[in-house]
Amino acid sequence: MHFLEILHNFGQINYLELPKVVLFLIALALVFDFLNGLHDAANSIATVVSTRVLTPQQAVVWAAFFNFVAFLIFNLTVAGTIGKGIIEPAIVTNSVIAGTLIGACAWNILTWYWGLPTSSSHALIGGLVGAGLTHAAMSALASGQSGAGIVQAMGDSLVWWGILKTCIFIVVAPLVGLTMGLGICVAVYWLFRYARPRSVDTIFRRGQLISAALYSLGHGGNDAQKTMGIILVLLMTAVAQSPQAFPENTNPKNMEVPTEVVLACHLAMGLGTLMGGWRIVKTMGQRIIRLRPVDGFCAETGAAFTLVMTIFFGIPVSTTHTITGAIVGVGSVQRFSAVRWGVAGRVVWAWLFTIPGAAIVSALSIFFYELIERMLGY
Repeated sequence: MHFLEILHNFGQINYLELPKVVLFLIALALVFDFLNGLHDAANSIATVVSTRVLTPQQAVVWAAFFNFVAFLIFNLTVAGTIGKGIIEPAIVTNSVIAGTLIGACAWNILTWYWGLPTSSSHALIGGLVGAGLTHAAMSALASGQSGAGIVQAMGDSLVWWGILKTCIFIVVAPLVGLTMGLGICVAVYWLFRYARPRSVDTIFRRGQLISAALYSLGHGGNDAQKTMGIILVLLMTAVAQSPQAFPENTNPKNMEVPTEVVLACHLAMGLGTLMGGWRIVKTMGQRIIRLRPVDGFCAETGAAFTLVMTIFFGIPVSTTHTITGAIVGVGSVQRFSAVRWGVAGRVVWAWLFTIPGAAIVSALSIFFYELIERMLGY
């Protein structure tokens, strides 16, 4: 479903009729989207800043603009995967959404402080998994089920194919990014093998404006949709609680992302990108490898093509993994030792810990949330 096909949905939901907790969680989801833009701005601008094609201020404005307008280009397939393809919609409650967002936000803030380019997407997915499992276990325990019943409830709470698809692309996305970046770099080096270095530098300084725009479109089209998916699940759950807020005969299973949610998510991400993520820019653009304009162009273009392909298939890949793989691929063309493998290894370890780390924080959040809820008799 494309944005232009859901324009008729604009303003159909009466948000003032929704419970305050739902409005709070929608706001928290937009905070996550803002943090996503702040955290992942480095992915969009690291190469173009490190090669000094644009100043940091110019780069974030450039990236934020294309992050925002991405909804005009891509279908909302990724939003559907996050909304219905990670945990069963039937187990989603306000506490599950709260735990998910708290875990994802906490992980983003922590890794931003450390300057690690981890995946906001996988932090969100890890939050969903941790919150879904914990909620299912606590519900089964409260209903008096045995150990086997609790394990069964936890297993039934997850959409295993959606999780498997996401986990596969933890490995595939950086490899595809690396291959695309390496392939484009080899082709460009061959095409311009007789050109003067100054001419090449001039051409690709301009070319990087296009490649940075393409990458930012892919980033906006992929990452903003993940927050849309969370809000969609929240609204699907709220239909039963507040039917007066929705159009008549609304079927939660057939709900589409409301137009205003699409715009709000892209706006929140764009504003986050405007704030920049300078700690991570340094890691991405300088510590892994020193980039020239031609290298930045090849890395961004390779990553952009990878993101576009995955958006069409509705796969919520990590933009962080993709651009990092592309940068490593470009660096290895120069010479294998040009890549600082120690820094790259540290980044990969952060990737591996993202889903379990966010899941643990989410699990703890929902555990205490629901424990207090039960103690107070809600």
